[in-house]
Amino acid sequence: MRKWFGLLVAAFFLLPGTALADGLPAPTGDVILTITGEVTKTNSGDAADIDRAMLEALPQQVIVTQTPWHEGEVTFEGPLLSGIMELVGGSGEYAAVTALDDYSVEVPVSDFAEHGPILALKTNGEYMPEDDKGPLFIIYDYDGKPGLNTEDYHSRSVWSVRTIELQAD
Repeated sequence: MRKWFGLLVAAFFLLPGTALADGLPAPTGDVILTITGEVTKTNSGDAADIDRAMLEALPQQVIVTQTPWHEGEVTFEGPLLSGIMELVGGSGEYAAVTALDDYSVEVPVSDFAEHGPILALKTNGEYMPEDDKGPLFIIYDYDGKPGLNTEDYHSRSVWSVRTIELQAD
């Protein structure tokens, strides 16, 4: 009986799509975020490929704030960037965040714990399309934490995020 159980367990981990590569499950949907660099949990070579379902499985946060890119208050929903770092075993000093249009900026990783930005999937309850700042948008609580309503933090609020490269220094 033990022999069969052992074979069954081994087969489970050898089947495509069921094995965990360094502790991170493979995405089952379209990859919308790739994290590279200082990550310990990967599922695609040295990278962590993440789909929408993986992001939605994390605790979701809501930030209601005004931004320089919208009229009035907007409700943003998504996981904390600190939670995403935990998911992939991420560390480092800086996150080089690159958008679909190749806009790139370095964000201090310390921001993630200190200021609680989210990687928004939704605005006002709707998924953000690529042609309107989606599918992912880094959002800080500009109204709730007035020190964040500055050009410095606005420049770190990348929309249409595609990749994050965690850098040691």
